[in-house]
Amino acid sequence: MSALSDQLVTFAILAYLVAMISHAVEFAVGNARRVVAASPARELVGAGVGGAGGTVDEPVAPAAPQRPDRSAARAALAGRIAAWLTTLAAALHLGAVVTRGLAAERMPWGNMYEFVLTVTWIGAAAWLVVLWKQPSLRRLGLFLTLVMVLLLAFAELKLYVQVQPLMPALQSYWFIIHVSTIIFASGIFLLGVVPAAAYLMRSGWEQGRRSFPYTLARRLPAAAGLERLTFTLHAFAFPIFTFAVIAGAIWAEAAWGRAWGWDPKETWAFISWVVYAGYLHARATPSVRRNVATWIAIVGFLTMLMNLFGVNFFFTGLHSYAGVN
Repeated sequence: MSALSDQLVTFAILAYLVAMISHAVEFAVGNARRVVAASPARELVGAGVGGAGGTVDEPVAPAAPQRPDRSAARAALAGRIAAWLTTLAAALHLGAVVTRGLAAERMPWGNMYEFVLTVTWIGAAAWLVVLWKQPSLRRLGLFLTLVMVLLLAFAELKLYVQVQPLMPALQSYWFIIHVSTIIFASGIFLLGVVPAAAYLMRSGWEQGRRSFPYTLARRLPAAAGLERLTFTLHAFAFPIFTFAVIAGAIWAEAAWGRAWGWDPKETWAFISWVVYAGYLHARATPSVRRNVATWIAIVGFLTMLMNLFGVNFFFTGLHSYAGVN
């Protein structure tokens, strides 16, 4: 099962990569609503000269009929292929998570590799739900699949560890409660940062900025829709993240005799909570511009990355149990 999980992860990365390329083709081909002129026909009209009737018939070209641009069809096809490939990649990804858990005979969240593997799947699954509800957002898939490829490749190259039993400190029902909710919230935050970054680029494009990276947003959905999606995802994930932090404090009280000890991971979890709370507050405050609030959301995700990677690599504490060799 462990070997099968490793193979499924590899196939999932390849599927996400091909999906990303298909999305890039859709991006490059162009706007699916362009039209080109068909070959003009000729018709007879009165020119107002000559004979008894005072008119002479002359052939002139009428308004050219329109036909769909073939590039539009190619772009739509590439987008549909990308969506199906992302679905296939997510299915392979889920298979990798499940087989990893079966190999370990526990929930597959015992180390950084397994954590990243599951968080990225939550992000991909949530994206498919968003895509099903709002197909017009499909071009965001280019950035989502890019994130999937980068994180999964990094996990495979730098975080991978062999399947091993859960260490005694984690053998508690709170392990399932706390870690599952942290993973779920983190996956939604992972997805949420994609429309957040896209909104900042698209907003700049709509304001007339034509330098990089705003040019990347030329064919993205309207900025207002991206901003609403950003808020919806964060508003959904934040209460779950809050519960996860509280559950972690309860578990710490049961395991270590104190609910909070400013351990590095606890500290950064608190920082993330404060930043995301600040984003939601700023988003609800009319005097705060939407791009300022969105930048706060992006900072929140950076603190999550610091908690996941920076704390585990550069700090030690009671949470330093996840092997990364």
